[in-house]
Amino acid sequence: MKSEFNRNLSEVTEFILLGFRTPPKLQILLFLGFLLVYVVTLVGNISMIVVIKMDSRLQMPMYFFLRNLSYLDLCYSTVIAPKTLANFLSNEKKISYRGCAVQFFFFALFVTAEGFLLAVMAFDRFSAICSPLLYPVHMSPKLCVQLVTGSHTCGCINAIVQTSFTFSLRFCGENRLDHFFCDVPALIKISCMDTFVNEVVLCILSALIITTTTTVILVSYAYILYSVLKIPSTHGRSRTFSTCGSHIAVVSLFYGTVFFTYAQPGAVSSPEENKVVAVFYTLVIPMLNPLIYSLRNRDVKDAVKRILHSK
Repeated sequence: MKSEFNRNLSEVTEFILLGFRTPPKLQILLFLGFLLVYVVTLVGNISMIVVIKMDSRLQMPMYFFLRNLSYLDLCYSTVIAPKTLANFLSNEKKISYRGCAVQFFFFALFVTAEGFLLAVMAFDRFSAICSPLLYPVHMSPKLCVQLVTGSHTCGCINAIVQTSFTFSLRFCGENRLDHFFCDVPALIKISCMDTFVNEVVLCILSALIITTTTTVILVSYAYILYSVLKIPSTHGRSRTFSTCGSHIAVVSLFYGTVFFTYAQPGAVSSPEENKVVAVFYTLVIPMLNPLIYSLRNRDVKDAVKRILHSK
């Protein structure tokens, strides 16, 4: 009886990522689609980083934060995409226990840091629009670096806590994850231990992060809206608020998907729906962010033209 019990509680050394349950032919189409999205993500975000770095006219806080946003998008999509692409072409679809923990740690770090960075970018727009004369003083280079560092620090703290709690669980021989990457809800589902504490920790941390960052964003835009409405001309109001359009679009996409996955786990009714939502915030949004900012931002488009012309 004791040996049977020990065998049932044997340590899991690897996980099988079940991914998307589709016919083999459709797997090839999914591979090509994911590959295209990842290539566009790489090209778009690297281009954004290079353009902002090279153009002297973009050396201001707004573009410093945008460059860091592209860096985070590049990082957390790279944490997920290569392994997912490899699994499309593999029959085993395995990831080691340690590899799973590392993948989740860096994903949690980068995605949390992005949430805080989006709040920082909202505060930057608030400072630029509501206090334009004091903007250079308020958003000094030192403060900008501190805000970005703080975003990464918050991401690191969340990643350490989440990874520690999640990988302290015991998996009694069950190692099949119904997902395409290592994520908390999927790992909790296959654990043979009582996961109540883990679920509470996940909800509390997710709610705390989302509440804190969205509060900063909403308050910032409330002040921005109030300041914009005081501008007498319609053209002036439209031009001022247009500088926030890209950020609002990015925030809506990011929080719209992350909220339902982590703050409201029951909002997604099936594992397949959860995977579709996860595709958006892990791969599609990092691809769209540089496109949104480059297409809606005249300064970025002008910088690209100047660089191409100089070449």
